Amino acid sequence: MTYLEPIQYGLGVLSGGLVGFTLGMFGGGGSILAVPLMVYLVGVPSAHLAIGTSAFAVAANAFSNLLSHARLGNVKWRCAAFYSVAGIVGAFIGSSVGKIVDGQNLLFLFAILMFVVGGLMFRKRGAEGNPGAQCSRENVHKVLGFGGLTGVFSGFFGIGGGFLIVPGLLASTGMPIIFAIGSSLVAVTAFGLTTALNYAISGYVDWVLAAVFIGGGIFGGLIGGALAKRLSARKGTLNTLFAGLIFVVATYMLYRSVGQMLGA
Repeated sequence: MTYLEPIQYGLGVLSGGLVGFTLGMFGGGGSILAVPLMVYLVGVPSAHLAIGTSAFAVAANAFSNLLSHARLGNVKWRCAAFYSVAGIVGAFIGSSVGKIVDGQNLLFLFAILMFVVGGLMFRKRGAEGNPGAQCSRENVHKVLGFGGLTGVFSGFFGIGGGFLIVPGLLASTGMPIIFAIGSSLVAVTAFGLTTALNYAISGYVDWVLAAVFIGGGIFGGLIGGALAKRLSARKGTLNTLFAGLIFVVATYMLYRSVGQMLGA
């Protein structure tokens, strides 16, 4: 077991607040921040330990934010359930494979995937969606397909998967982004717990760091959720900000991971 310094746990609270804010505002993105924050800011020495710990912390923060969005009526429960069930299976498969892949390679591949998803989100930033969209016999195969694939990526990279779930829900159902954000939190919680439990079996979770991370995330999530409600009325604003966040973090992760690989 790797023990961290007290200041690292303090930085964990700050990092949790940033992740909670992002989850509350975007439904996703919290987990793409959690891994690099734990590795580069908190200073967790092992990529696998950072992945396992962040998966659990993000799942807990996502559940907290889910309660807020549910009270606002932003959750399409049937769609979220189908997506989550398919994703849990995918997350278990992905996390089992991810544990045997070199940690630095995981961070590099993660950054590349983020660039692709960010580009797709930016291209469709002006889409308003259909508020009455539901999961039906006509589109359930799409929901299950996107859910399973998202779960694989989520488990492999150790992320809650919200930044993949939101685009997946938009593509498979055509719902507005504010509903995709709220609904995605069901799947983020499920995916994160599946991944975290799989990593915990191998000793890749720092429970104390996860606890302080969650504490900071609850506070940040309340602020992010309130801001999301306000911005959802502005066409394309949330989509554009979401894509921009992905690009910024992906650029930094790619820079750090390539630098470390070349240095090695």
